[in-house]
Amino acid sequence: MSSDVVLTVRLVRSFEHRNFKPVVLRGVNLDQKVEDFVAFVKNDVSTRSGLPPPFKKFEYDTMKIIHQAHGAKTNELVMSLEDDEKLILRNGLDLRSCGIANETELAFFKMADYENYKANPQTVCYALKKAIC
Repeated sequence: MSSDVVLTVRLVRSFEHRNFKPVVLRGVNLDQKVEDFVAFVKNDVSTRSGLPPPFKKFEYDTMKIIHQAHGAKTNELVMSLEDDEKLILRNGLDLRSCGIANETELAFFKMADYENYKANPQTVCYALKKAIC
């Protein structure tokens, strides 16, 4: 089994406003530590062309598994608020030990923002460009 996989990382700037951008990463080694992968993604995001500056400069600090290939998806628009103990990646473990596999989708966000949203999961809706809330 190859350890180089494709992962999608959803950069979450705001849970309330459902403000996120997906970034596809190819050739990710599942044997690297979570903290090394977080540092890699931060560096990649800060230098990636095509991302708006607010996404490049945001202070992401936590990753959580959103979806794995051939698994059930959540009904939440940004990410599930359930199973944090199992789905949030912990430093010191390698990605494979955390349950990451090919085509896994992860959220990358600021933990303080997530905790605030989890305590009061309200979204802000703007009816712009025929958006349906």
